[in-house]
Amino acid sequence: MRNEIIWMIIGMGLVTYIPRMLPFMLFKGKELPAFVQGVLKNVPYATLGALIFPAILLIQKGDVWYGVVGAAAAFIAAFLGANVIVVVLGSIAVLALYSYFL
Repeated sequence: MRNEIIWMIIGMGLVTYIPRMLPFMLFKGKELPAFVQGVLKNVPYATLGALIFPAILLIQKGDVWYGVVGAAAAFIAAFLGANVIVVVLGSIAVLALYSYFL
C-alpha cells in the first residue's frame, strides 16, 4: 500500500475521532443546563423525522396516499405501544392490503 493512502486513512481517522472526543474532554465533570439536555435528547427524533418524512411522500411515484397510509398505520401502532417489529410488520400488512384493493 502506498504511503499516501496510509496517511489519508490516518487523517480520516483523526478527523472523525477529534469531534467525538472533544465534548468529553471539554465537558468532563460539568452538568449541562436542563434546557440544553432536553434539546439534545430530542435531536435523534428530529433527525429521524427529517429523514423519513420526504420518503413517506415519495415512496410510490404518482400515489402520495400510499406513503401516507403506511405512515398512519405505523404511527397508530406505535402510539398504541406496539413493539417495533409489530409496527413495521403492521405497516407492511396495511400497505399490502392497500395495494391489493386498489
